[in-house]
Amino acid sequence: MAEEPQPQAVAAAPAPEVVATEKAPAEVEKKAEEPAATDAAEAEAEETGAVADDGGAIEATGSFKEESNLVADLPDPEKKALDEFKQLIVAALAAGEFNLPPPPPPPKAKEAAAEETKTEEPAKEEAKTEEQAKEEPKADEPAKEEPKADEPAKEEPKVEAAADELKVEVVAEPAAEEPAKVEPEAEEVKPAEPKTEEEAVVATEEGTKTAEAIEETVAATSEPAAAPDAEAKAEAAAPEPVLIWGVPLVGDDERTDAVLLKFLRAREFKVKEAMAMLKSAVLWRKRFGIASLLDADLAFPELEKVVFYRGADREGHPVCYNVYGEFQDKELYEKAFGDEEKRERFLKWRIQLLERGILSQLDFAPSGICSMVQVTDLKNSPPMLGKHRAVTRQAVTLLQDNYPEFIAKKVFINVPWWYLAANKMMSPFLTQRTKSKFVFASQAKSPETLFRYIAPEQVPVQFGGLFKEDDPEFTTSDSVTELTIKASSKETIEIPVTENSTIVWELRVLGWEVSYGAEFTPDAEGGYTVIVQKTRKVPANEEPIMKGSFKVSESGKIVLTINNPASKKKKLLYRSKVKSTSESV
Repeated sequence: MAEEPQPQAVAAAPAPEVVATEKAPAEVEKKAEEPAATDAAEAEAEETGAVADDGGAIEATGSFKEESNLVADLPDPEKKALDEFKQLIVAALAAGEFNLPPPPPPPKAKEAAAEETKTEEPAKEEAKTEEQAKEEPKADEPAKEEPKADEPAKEEPKVEAAADELKVEVVAEPAAEEPAKVEPEAEEVKPAEPKTEEEAVVATEEGTKTAEAIEETVAATSEPAAAPDAEAKAEAAAPEPVLIWGVPLVGDDERTDAVLLKFLRAREFKVKEAMAMLKSAVLWRKRFGIASLLDADLAFPELEKVVFYRGADREGHPVCYNVYGEFQDKELYEKAFGDEEKRERFLKWRIQLLERGILSQLDFAPSGICSMVQVTDLKNSPPMLGKHRAVTRQAVTLLQDNYPEFIAKKVFINVPWWYLAANKMMSPFLTQRTKSKFVFASQAKSPETLFRYIAPEQVPVQFGGLFKEDDPEFTTSDSVTELTIKASSKETIEIPVTENSTIVWELRVLGWEVSYGAEFTPDAEGGYTVIVQKTRKVPANEEPIMKGSFKVSESGKIVLTINNPASKKKKLLYRSKVKSTSESV
C-alpha cells in the first residue's frame, strides 16, 4: 500500500458513518486507485464534492432535491425500469436466488469419515491376507495325492451336493442387500451333517419365500416415499417471502416501491446492476445475522456520546450525529478498538444502531420519510493510523454496498484544512448527484451552516444550538428566533409580558465576547424600571446559554440588550415563554 502523505497523518473519522453514498462500481474502482483514498476518513472524502468559499463554509455543488417515491410521479423510462426490476425479483425468488447456499459439512464430520475410511482399509487388507493364507497350502502339509488314472474317482453323495448348492443359493440372495453379514451366514451354510433330499427341497422353498418377502418389503417401503417428494416440490414452488427493513420485495405493500427505487437510483436505473446490488445486500444481511443483531446487547454507555440520533431537520428527516473527538479518551478508544474481538463488536454495534434507526425513524411510505441527515463532527479527531483503521474501512464498504440512497444531506462541521484538500482531489471522480448531497463547514461557520438545514431548537448545545436533554423549561416545540448582530453595534429584544405571570427566556450568542443585560419596563406611565440582569461582558468561555426569569405583577415588557464591540458580526439565538402564576409556583 502506498505511503500516506503527511497531511493525512492527522486524518480522523474512526467511527463508521450511518449511511454511505451510493457509487457506481466504475467509480469505486477509480477511487481505489487514488493514493488519497487509502484512509477510511478519506473514503468519506471520496463521497463528497464541494467548492470552498471564503474559507468558512463549503457549499455543495448544486442543491440536491429528493425525488418522489410515488410511481405516478416517475418518468416513463423509470416506470418501465421499476416494472422490469420487479419481474426479475419474482423470477429470482422462484429460483431461490435470495437463499444462502447450504453450508459445507463441518470439519469434524470430514475428519471422522476420513478416520473411518483409514480404519476400514487396514481391516480389509488384514482380512484379505488371512484369506490368502488359508488358500495357500501350508509348507509342512503333504500335497493331496492325485487319483490314479486307472482308478475311478470316488463319487460323493449327490444328495449332499444338491443340498449344498441350494443352501449357497439361498444365502447369496440376502448377501447382496447386507454385505456385512455375508461372512457369518456363509459359516452357517457349512453343513454339519449330510442332508437328505427331502430336507433339500424344504430349504429351497424356505429360500424362495425369503426372497419374495424381501421383494415385498422393498416395494412397500418405496411406495410411500413419493409423498414427501411431492410435498417438497410443492414447498419449493412457493418461495418464502423476503423482507428488507421490514418491507417485502414483492406484493401489494406500498412501501415496496420506495425500497426498490433506492437500489435503482443507486445504479442509475440500470436494472441488472440494481438487481445484483439487491441480491448481494439480501444475502449479506442473512450472513451477517441482521435479524438476531437487532436484539443483541453490544454497546456500552460511553458509545452513546460517539454516535446518536437527535431531532429532525427542517424537512422532517431524522438527524444522526457522529462525534469523532470522543475517541481522544484513551480508555474509550481501547474499549472500542483494543483488539480484534472489540473491533468486531464495534462494527456490529454500528450496524445495529443504523438498523434500529432505519426501523424506528423511517416509514418508507411513498410520500413519507425514507432517508436521513447526517452530521459529522471532525473536531479534535484522533489520528487515522490507529487500531480502528481496518474496522472503519470495512464499515464504509458495508454501508456503501448495502444501504443505498439513505442520505438526504450530509453536513461536515469543524472541518480541518487537510480534509478540504483530500475532498478537492477526489471531486473529479464523483457524480453530480453525490456532490449535491454534501456540505462542509470550518469551525467558524459550522453552527450557521447547520442552522440552514436544522432549526436551532433541534441542534444540540455542543454544536451551537439550544437543544438540551431533560430541559425543564423549553422543548423542541418552542421555536428559536435567529438574529445577526452587526459589528460594533447593539441589538435590543423586547418580550411583552402580562400581569401576574412569570416570564422565562434563554439566549445564546455564538462566540460571545459581547455585553449583555436585561430589565423590566412596565406599561403604566410613571412605573419604575427594574434591573433584572446588570449589564456585563460575557467572555467566550462562559456557559453557552444565558437563562433568565422574572415574576411580574403588572403588564410590561422585558428588554434584553446585547452589545457587540467586535469587528465581526455575531449570530444571536433566543426564545421565551410566559407562564401563569399557577404554573410558576
